Amino acid sequence: MPSLADLVQLVRAPAALSVPGDVVAGAAAAGALDRRVPGLAGASVLLYWGGMAANDWADRELDARERPERPIPSGRISPGLALGVSAGLTAAGVALAGLTGGRRALAAAVPLAGAIWAYDLVAKNTAAGPAVMAACRGLDVLLGASQGRPSRAVPAALTVAAHTYTVTALSRREVSGASRALPAATLAGTAAVAAAAVAGRTGRDLAAGAAPSSRVPGWRALVPAALAGWYGLQYGTAQARVAADPRAARVRAAVGAGITGLPALQGALVARAGAAVLGVAVAAAAPLGRRLARKVSPT
Repeated sequence: MPSLADLVQLVRAPAALSVPGDVVAGAAAAGALDRRVPGLAGASVLLYWGGMAANDWADRELDARERPERPIPSGRISPGLALGVSAGLTAAGVALAGLTGGRRALAAAVPLAGAIWAYDLVAKNTAAGPAVMAACRGLDVLLGASQGRPSRAVPAALTVAAHTYTVTALSRREVSGASRALPAATLAGTAAVAAAAVAGRTGRDLAAGAAPSSRVPGWRALVPAALAGWYGLQYGTAQARVAADPRAARVRAAVGAGITGLPALQGALVARAGAAVLGVAVAAAAPLGRRLARKVSPT
């Protein structure tokens, strides 16, 4: 019988701190910050955990060679149990989305669940892998937007997807190490993502047809740039280290920084949509995620 610690490692439980911010960013951009957001965020977390378990089930033979300490190859969790956990969490995530947001939420949750399983079972080790994983995160943002006007959340979804593409591209070199060209390319992408997080109008501005800064008084106008800068500094520094020394350990550290630093980017998007205080709260998950990553690897 596996322990709770084994299951926590299987689903990378602490890494789920990077997930609710997708939903909040989507809801903020779509004008749908209401009582349904926590339920949709919970559904997103369940789908994420299900995807992590499916990932380990699909990679069990590869992990036996490269990461024998993982729960399945070490024998602490059987392949059948891992697959069952994954299926159960996925079903629970889709069901919770439907109960929370009805048909509109299901219209986002079902494709999201399909994209997650497509990545784990088919696309992960192909050239399409980073794009499929990026689509998963983009759909997660649109899940949060499903109760409002999803079209307004498309820029936020694309921004999170672009970030995810860079992390996934790096993650493919966690064991073998990378060429210096890869972190240079992802670092350029990160700079573009950070800039995109503060570009354009806020949700309140869009609703009122006002100039970008005219409805965001005082310090709130500075929050998106501050959070985007924090994101760029933390993740960008880790990638710069890989560019200088592309060994596998540095690549894994950069991937971890990309995962645990995502809440800062999400917070910038929330603040850009006019909810500065909520954006700061979302970003606060970043340092907590980094601390927990020292105990349970997010990769």
